[in-house]
Amino acid sequence: MKDIDFKALTEYLDSVVEMGVPSVDMIIYRDHKEIYRHMHGTVDSEKKVPVARDQRYLMFSMTKVITMTAVMQLVEKGKLSLEDEVGKYLPAYSKVSVKGEDKKYPVLMKHLVSMQSGLDYDLNRPGIVRVLKEKGSSASTRELVDSFTESPMNFIPGTHFLYSLSHDVAAAVIEAVSGEKFSEYLKKNIFEPLHMDDTFFAKPDNTGLDRLAQQYICNEKNEYVPMDQSCCYQLSECYESGGAGLVSCTEDYAKLGDTLACGGISAEGVRILNPETVEQIKVNLLGEASIYDLEHNMGRVGYGYGIGMSVLLDAKKAGASAPAGVFGWDGAAGSCITMDTASKTSFVYTQHVRNMGMVYGVVHPKLKDFVF
Repeated sequence: MKDIDFKALTEYLDSVVEMGVPSVDMIIYRDHKEIYRHMHGTVDSEKKVPVARDQRYLMFSMTKVITMTAVMQLVEKGKLSLEDEVGKYLPAYSKVSVKGEDKKYPVLMKHLVSMQSGLDYDLNRPGIVRVLKEKGSSASTRELVDSFTESPMNFIPGTHFLYSLSHDVAAAVIEAVSGEKFSEYLKKNIFEPLHMDDTFFAKPDNTGLDRLAQQYICNEKNEYVPMDQSCCYQLSECYESGGAGLVSCTEDYAKLGDTLACGGISAEGVRILNPETVEQIKVNLLGEASIYDLEHNMGRVGYGYGIGMSVLLDAKKAGASAPAGVFGWDGAAGSCITMDTASKTSFVYTQHVRNMGMVYGVVHPKLKDFVF
């Protein structure tokens, strides 16, 4: 693996701030050693407070990496199988209706983890609206997740890829299998073992949360303007979104990245997954039609999708200098995690801007090119 040009990487990160992104932070680990850290910019709406080492961010879909790690822990322990019908744990999913189909179909765990369940990301689906009207802020993860099936699936499970609420359903499965609240399971089995002491579930409104970076949104004029500190995916005060609900900081999240890149063992020797399980996460689960969906609907050309994360299958097709097998995911405010088990290298990049399309197609690929 080539040496990283840290000077050029630092200049590039600084240029992202000069472009208008309020702040950036990046950590690179190689084989349990932090080999790079750079922060630049400000985290308040007046643009006076510099980004701090322990800055908190709404992680949005970066939550999925943690939820999938939890799923695979239960698979490893024999408490769950990816071939299981979801209805075994959540009866509401025993047989789901599908648009345009007369018969009903089972959803399998492998459909959930690979975003092939047929669900979508409609947060105003009738079931959600009904439960929130009935239960208000006390609506639980299980109650809301069960309500998703009140609308038909978009396709027969397993036939297409559609980015969706699937990993929220996986969180409810974890609760059913473990007998614990999702947040308690994560705390006991991932956060505490890895000393991720600054990672926890957001609320629908996070105004006043200490050390939370100001959230921005990219408007129609391509300007980055402050927005409220909301996490719309946290559907109620009691809901814990397995797809988009966590608050974390770069340092915390980098511990997870390093652990997975090193085959599931932390710098302190704590094992949260076996190496073969980490390798299983990287196995593409998408067929031809789903690969087409991933490429054309999400722009991930040359990638497959394994257990909750994209996996680089064809570097040449992707126009990437990273090696095949590099895996990871990103979040709605522009953060990302990328890992490589072959070189035991990982990086985590954080920013806090919603609706910034170019971060996924330009910034993240550029960061991968610098590191790999």
